[in-house]
Amino acid sequence: MGKLFGTDGIRGVANAELTAELAFKTGRSGAYVLTKNAGRRPRIIIGKDTRKSGDMLEAALTAGLCSVGAKVIPLGVIPTPAVAYLVRKYKADAGVVISASHNPCEYNGIKFFNSEGYKLKDEIENEIEDYIEGRKSIGELPTHGNVGYVATNHNAVEDYVQFAISTIDCRLDGLKIAIDCANGASYQTAFLALNKLGANVEAIHNTPDGVNINAMCGSTHMESLKAYVTSIGADVGIAFDGDADRMLAVDEKGNLIDGDQIMAVCAKSLMEQGKLAKNTLVATVMSNLGLFLAGEKLGINIPKTKVGDRYVLEEMLDKGYVIGGEQSGHIIFLEHNTTGDGLVSALQFLSVLKKSGKKASELASIVTVLPQVLKNAHIKPENKSKYMQFPEIAEACRALEEEFSGEGRVLIRPSGTEPLVRVMIEGQDIEYIEKKAEELADLIEKICG
Repeated sequence: MGKLFGTDGIRGVANAELTAELAFKTGRSGAYVLTKNAGRRPRIIIGKDTRKSGDMLEAALTAGLCSVGAKVIPLGVIPTPAVAYLVRKYKADAGVVISASHNPCEYNGIKFFNSEGYKLKDEIENEIEDYIEGRKSIGELPTHGNVGYVATNHNAVEDYVQFAISTIDCRLDGLKIAIDCANGASYQTAFLALNKLGANVEAIHNTPDGVNINAMCGSTHMESLKAYVTSIGADVGIAFDGDADRMLAVDEKGNLIDGDQIMAVCAKSLMEQGKLAKNTLVATVMSNLGLFLAGEKLGINIPKTKVGDRYVLEEMLDKGYVIGGEQSGHIIFLEHNTTGDGLVSALQFLSVLKKSGKKASELASIVTVLPQVLKNAHIKPENKSKYMQFPEIAEACRALEEEFSGEGRVLIRPSGTEPLVRVMIEGQDIEYIEKKAEELADLIEKICG
């Protein structure tokens, strides 16, 4: 797999790339690095999404954690952001999530949170990797009563739901809300939270079977939710991804409300309440040009980071900002949680909807979304970082950037988790940018695939 840790933990096809052996070594190495200075038996919580391979990886990971003396507390199926919150609530030394987020069911992943609920810094991941691959040795392992063990917890779902509800100061009575749980980790928590707040909730894709996670549903496949919202006359629809760290919405007419629009709505509301620190919303280079134009109109500063929630978070922590995120719906409300949280984001948006008395379509209209096309070029993994070294690709990119300058944007970047190069073009003419993006993606695939 090359470097084990990507942009969001260790990912791969379960039982092929991400094996039980690797999970065991990751558990042992991760627990050792994160807790070697604890001075007591470390406490580590584990959450997972609904993939069938989660049980296998959890068992191996748990064995690795116990082998260095950890007390392991499995939380069962629960959203990724719940682990980030509960590691703090339960005063654990670390949290682990077994999930591949929005990827298909054959993939899985392992990522860590430190005791403060933040994803690990690169240097910590590098140190864990050194132990996994044998460049460093843990040394003597505990024996007798010092070997680790597994404890139970039956309150994780309820504790997380209560936390999420506490992040807003209104009820949602009178709102009819359709939710798409992606057959993933939100299948219990989302319905419970909205139901407790008095909403009329109708759910689809909330019957996980271990293999249907993200299968033509959730925030990466919005078609069924769009149709469902209009068919039942819902006020709004909310879609989560497999591990529920991101969400997108659908207005009452069945139109998509993307992460850029959700962030703009919430940032505007925070600004009106005097809670938008430095009048700033953090976005990434992938955010639509329409968001930045809306920011100018509203008087909201919008700095751009590299793609990836870790870069958004770094900027927020460094400068003291309270909201930031991605067009994909990965939104961080730093006042409430340390990572993107689909349920918290949904509740923030829904509270604005309820308090304003407006339709979802009217709220979202503060951002005029410029047509945007995203095409994936499937390439060999070894070409992910060097595709621009091919003269033909470099020239095609340069020509397109020159052509669209001032009237749109061209952005080409490698995926952080898959063997893909993503080609994104924004412009006024959807058919033309679709054609150009297809041509460039085909060229990249032909040369690097």
